[in-house]
Amino acid sequence: MELRHFLYFIAVAEELHFGRAAARLQMTQPPLSKQIQQFEEEIGVPLFKRNKRHVELTTAGQLFLPEAREIIAQVNQAVDTAQRADRGEFGRLVIGFVGSATYDILPQIIREYRRKFPHVSIRLHELSTPDQVSALIGERIDVGLLHPPVSSSFIETIPIKRGFAALSLPKNHPLAKKEHIYIEDLQDIPFILVSRDIWPGLYDEFLSLFQSVGFTPSIVQEATEYQMVVGLVSAGIGIGVVPASAEKLFNLEVVYRQIDNYPLTAVLSLAYLKKNTNPALKQFVSLTKRIRIDE
Repeated sequence: MELRHFLYFIAVAEELHFGRAAARLQMTQPPLSKQIQQFEEEIGVPLFKRNKRHVELTTAGQLFLPEAREIIAQVNQAVDTAQRADRGEFGRLVIGFVGSATYDILPQIIREYRRKFPHVSIRLHELSTPDQVSALIGERIDVGLLHPPVSSSFIETIPIKRGFAALSLPKNHPLAKKEHIYIEDLQDIPFILVSRDIWPGLYDEFLSLFQSVGFTPSIVQEATEYQMVVGLVSAGIGIGVVPASAEKLFNLEVVYRQIDNYPLTAVLSLAYLKKNTNPALKQFVSLTKRIRIDE
């Protein structure tokens, strides 16, 4: 018993004429009649009453017809599901992200992805950049939003947001009252940074900036995420270096300033394992490339 036998039966049952059914199926009548006969023999009951001028369904045939239609519909649905899954329209996607992405481009990406692919199940995990790299290599997440650079040759990275970093200062700090902050103003100032393990790009750029003008910044505290930096700044521990999007935290005890003539960059990248064949990942990467924006 093959799927085509159900299609042959449905055609004859709907046409009640072997000639018209054969034409509909784009075949000749004798092979169709033979296939229907073999189908009835395999089922073990007659599905049609037929003579030279008339064809009608038996009681068994009448009851079998809606079941046969349901089988074909289920097969078509299964094929459609498989094809849509292959296109990334169904399935599961596990996403890692650094905390700063929450106040930046991540909501926009997730909102647009869910709108376009509502049948893909999304799991979100907040992870530091090193933890995301480990999770990508271990295939525990499909894609990450992290701070570059990433040294692993197994991972592809794509910059998706190039913004600026800012100084975060207690609102009552003397520098907070200045209209312009120059790099010379920052000598002997205690700084709080996200640790190099977590955000190597910003950490190295910050040190390089001060080395270029002949002094080394005083880093008194390192943190695992920039939300912690902002909290320590509000406690008066020092001045922080955070992405400009940190202003969205709405901490009333902290203000944000740029260093005049010395902009610091804050880059967010998309990362995924090169060998990952998840179709949903392919769609996510494609969508993210389309909506990425530069400040």
